[in-house]
Amino acid sequence: MPEPYIRIAVPADDEELVLLDRSTWSTLHAVSPPPQGPFFDERHLPEDYLVAETDRRIVGYVRIGRPTPLASNAHVLQIQGLAVAEAARGRGLGRMLLRAAVEEARERGARRLTLRVLGHNAPARALYESEGFVVEGVQPEEFLLDGAYVDDVFMGRRL
Repeated sequence: MPEPYIRIAVPADDEELVLLDRSTWSTLHAVSPPPQGPFFDERHLPEDYLVAETDRRIVGYVRIGRPTPLASNAHVLQIQGLAVAEAARGRGLGRMLLRAAVEEARERGARRLTLRVLGHNAPARALYESEGFVVEGVQPEEFLLDGAYVDDVFMGRRL
């Protein structure tokens, strides 16, 4: 696989991102199925996403957003989604997207970057920890997924 190119998403990426989102969906990392319809909407703008592209195909994305609309919280950004195509896994693409999100958050003036991850998602938690994120809180049994209660883990790091 050639080195991926990471860029900010554009409206024309919508259809490809819909397909990627649906093909990667799992209760390992998501609490509800992807919405039906367009990928981008008034709450999910193209500029909120960094996409990884290889051979002119989108193979991953990370979403960066504000956790709240409060001015007193404007110095914090949050990773609100990360996906890598099955065929592109195991090559460090998730790490590249995570590092790109950290740099983008810095460029946007953030002092902190946070995320939420399901407690049973050991691979994602290990990745985040290896990139400097620490557990800052746990909501025990916050979700019922596939008949099992799952913790919601809050992680963060300073930039």
